[in-house]
Amino acid sequence: MQTYTFKANDDGLSIAVMTYAGDEAHVVIPDQYCAKPITVLYDKLFAGHGEIEDIHFPDTVTDLGEFVFDGCTALKHVELPASLKYLWGQTFARCELEEIILPDRISAIPPYAFKDCRNLRKVVCGSGLKKIYGGAFSGCTRLTELICGKNVEISDDAMIPPGAITWKELK
Repeated sequence: MQTYTFKANDDGLSIAVMTYAGDEAHVVIPDQYCAKPITVLYDKLFAGHGEIEDIHFPDTVTDLGEFVFDGCTALKHVELPASLKYLWGQTFARCELEEIILPDRISAIPPYAFKDCRNLRKVVCGSGLKKIYGGAFSGCTRLTELICGKNVEISDDAMIPPGAITWKELK
């Protein structure tokens, strides 16, 4: 059984998921609460839930909070919604992700977003990506392919292994 608590966002038009309780491998985030769309997954929402293997997001989610999937060690693949605009610090820290495709609306990969994702091999950035911040890929020792647009600004300390970047004209 999956149980959530919710809170209205400051705009009064949308909802944040604040807490999660459950022990299921397949998690489904509801698309609305009280007839208002879910747009934010709050900080540490799924942190430490090592049983989670996959997550289904509604197409209304725009923000993934800090540490939201920290330590989700069974999470190997995630399909992010096209509506997603913001990742916050250490969003996927210590996950077992192997590959991820970032939606076009994401403009930045924040510091330590993928910290210690030791099995992360491939990251495909959307066309809206402008910046990769320091430490974004710290500890991603198996990262061999980072595909991003030619105009993406990458911090010197983003911790991308040598030779991993593939510059591509993204549309």
